[in-house]
Amino acid sequence: MSMLQEFKEFAMRGNVVDMAVGIVIGAAFGKIVTSLVSDIIMPPIGWATGGIDFSAMKWVIRPADASNPAHKIPEVAIAYGSFINTIIAFLIVAFAIFILVKLVNRFYTKAAAATPADVVLLTEIRDLLKSRQ
Repeated sequence: MSMLQEFKEFAMRGNVVDMAVGIVIGAAFGKIVTSLVSDIIMPPIGWATGGIDFSAMKWVIRPADASNPAHKIPEVAIAYGSFINTIIAFLIVAFAIFILVKLVNRFYTKAAAATPADVVLLTEIRDLLKSRQ
């Protein structure tokens, strides 16, 4: 079997295609959550805290120096406000995944809970035969 044929079989397996779809949807969901955090959630939080813009919060280690146009020195800063936005986005994604897994588990539990009547009857017969021995 040629390497191209092996790759084609690998790529066409259901779980690989499902994984690729999940990655694409996950990337799109990540962009939606980023927009949700930065455009919808953080402005009211900033307003409630007196107009603080978390995304602009940073600790400047070395300020920028543009006094010499030939040799500009960029600012060195730790952007902890952006980190706060990222943590909030992570918590939203984690909560959404938690809800999704909870719903899927509930669906599988309901599907597995219904035992056919013939299986129940055979189990009872088996238990009765075991108790007589």
